[in-house]
Amino acid sequence: MDTNTVVTLMGQAIVMVAKLAGPILVATLVVGLSVSLFQAVTTVQEFTLTFLPKLVVVAAILALTGHWMITQLVDYVQQLYGTIPQLLS
Repeated sequence: MDTNTVVTLMGQAIVMVAKLAGPILVATLVVGLSVSLFQAVTTVQEFTLTFLPKLVVVAAILALTGHWMITQLVDYVQQLYGTIPQLLS
């Protein structure tokens, strides 16, 4: 296995991580900014006001896209396992 193969595999892994984590990170970013703006406008400084909405949004995103995420991950791992004989030769 040469360095080009390793770089390609690492690139594919990073793309997969970004694809799987992206929806959750974007949703929590939007909710966090919205709550921060609300807190700045109303001067309400409550810790649970920042934590609870993010928790609810993450749970909703996982409920909605969890099946797709698992399918993507399983397909990637099967493809990776299928290339092991080619990588060893």
